Amino acid sequence: MGCAIAFGIWESDRYLGYGVRYYGIWITLSVLELELYKFNIVKSKIYIETSIPSFYYEIRTEPDMIARKEWTRFWWNTVRQQYEVVTSIAVLDELNKGNFPNKEEVIELLNDIPLIDIEPEIVEIVQTYIQNQVMPNDPLGDALHLALAAYHKCDFLLTWNCRHLANANKFGHIRRVNVMLGLYVPALVTPLELMDNE
Repeated sequence: MGCAIAFGIWESDRYLGYGVRYYGIWITLSVLELELYKFNIVKSKIYIETSIPSFYYEIRTEPDMIARKEWTRFWWNTVRQQYEVVTSIAVLDELNKGNFPNKEEVIELLNDIPLIDIEPEIVEIVQTYIQNQVMPNDPLGDALHLALAAYHKCDFLLTWNCRHLANANKFGHIRRVNVMLGLYVPALVTPLELMDNE
């Protein structure tokens, strides 16, 4: 399912402001931010999680695996340039520890992608995610990717991990915890949800 994004004016009790409607939630923007996003002067920032480069070189032959590989390649080769794309050393570490075919090519795919820093505050965010059962009890896994994307105010966390990350059933819980922590709430999406509509 694609995301419904609409620019407009929203009104709450006493505030009239500009925003973006994303999955039924109004995200407030300043007038300048609104104009910059509307005209693509500012690119949305995407955090690339481990499953994206992995699926680019997927070798499994089941139809759903082939489809994910093709969608990933299409997004990477034709849509990615529309965004500011970042990743982290956590993704590179995860890929380096893995044992899978095409490992060298998978890692090379990220050579030109900027790495965001793992700040000391991220450790506390990860622990809060685990304590609040937002993510599994693995401080170097999904909780770390989500914390990095949220802390660095990425607009999207791009993943094929539909169990723990790109899962609409978990988004409300993630949003509540991030709001409690005063963190940005990135949209958790697959490449299919960010395909060019033209």
